[in-house]
Amino acid sequence: MKKINRKFVWLLIALITIVGLALFIKNQNSINNEPKNQTAKRSPVFPNYNHTAIEAENGLLEVTNPKSDLVLVNKERKLPDGYGPPDLIYPIVPLHGVSKDKTLMRKEAGHALEKLFEKAESAGIELTPVSAYRSFERQKSLYNYYVQIHGEDWTQSFSAVPGTSEHQTGLAIDVSSPNFGNKLEQGFGKTKEGIWLAKHAHEFGFVIRYPEDKVEMTGYDYEPWHIRYVGVKYATYLYKNNLVLEEVMKSNH
Repeated sequence: MKKINRKFVWLLIALITIVGLALFIKNQNSINNEPKNQTAKRSPVFPNYNHTAIEAENGLLEVTNPKSDLVLVNKERKLPDGYGPPDLIYPIVPLHGVSKDKTLMRKEAGHALEKLFEKAESAGIELTPVSAYRSFERQKSLYNYYVQIHGEDWTQSFSAVPGTSEHQTGLAIDVSSPNFGNKLEQGFGKTKEGIWLAKHAHEFGFVIRYPEDKVEMTGYDYEPWHIRYVGVKYATYLYKNNLVLEEVMKSNH
């Protein structure tokens, strides 16, 4: 009787082990083979569009998280009056004739830019840091200049009203290449440098902030030269899902 019970116990243990192993393998396979659209649903937590701003003058909203890497300024949302980034640095990157004074960025974004440029150089890509941080006064001067030269319509399509510019956050920078004459023109997006930048910027926490197919969302025309730091996790999600900040923040209830 004892022998029968012992055999029964061992058979039961073996059965439980086999079933457990089968379930484990099945679970692992389901994770590895998870459809991309399911993975895409795993969004990191973005700030809510309405919860990160308060009403201000001229019908605008004023952001309440100006120091955040995910602060969103656009034609509807402005920075607080007198805001200046707290930790600006000069990234150590090749200048290719551009003034160093125009390369100021917030510390985390600046160091990320250094890594991006280093990776580009190792891939045979030469990039130029054309214009990063701009103060309110600098943006005002630039905006007025564009109005005089190009007119109001063009200026509103490519330049931000002072106080609403991403450049004032210290998280954005306009990038070009010596091979493109360091110009900030839409043709940059078709150069090997522009193509490389669009493909790899997210690996270092940057996004092409104003994509060609998101003009209605961002309010700005296509700017393949304008990259914005949001952090690797967020940039990767936006890149892989073809989204811009306005879309994810407005859908985050």
